[in-house]
Amino acid sequence: MGARKRNRAEQNKVARENRCQAVLKNCPVSPRKMRLVADLIRGADVNEALGILRFSKQDSSRKLEKLLLSAISNWQQKNEGVRIEDSGLFIKEIFVNGSRTLKRLQTAPQGRAYRIRKRSNHVTIVLDSAIKNEVENSSN
Repeated sequence: MGARKRNRAEQNKVARENRCQAVLKNCPVSPRKMRLVADLIRGADVNEALGILRFSKQDSSRKLEKLLLSAISNWQQKNEGVRIEDSGLFIKEIFVNGSRTLKRLQTAPQGRAYRIRKRSNHVTIVLDSAIKNEVENSSN
């Protein structure tokens, strides 16, 4: 492995260690419905996002709320001794990708059959601290 590639790999490794995320896989909700809820909280403060998800009517908001709480817990594991209120935690990235699709048949008139596609998705939430970013920007 060349020096440039090795340096880049080490930078990626450090970036991955500092990244706080949570992933929900094979969620049995269509990606289109999940993206509607994900768009509501993208870039929002963590407390604000929890409030939005808690009072939203969609079923997918319950799953995203649980996932966000998991991401916060992961952040606390990496940053022991730092309070969430002091850190200015916000949702840096949230994206919904399609997952497997279950294909089913529904009987139709005159001996036909209609295909039903039961879609599922993968959701990834990445958290970041606003205070950490301010410190990095002021040092540069």
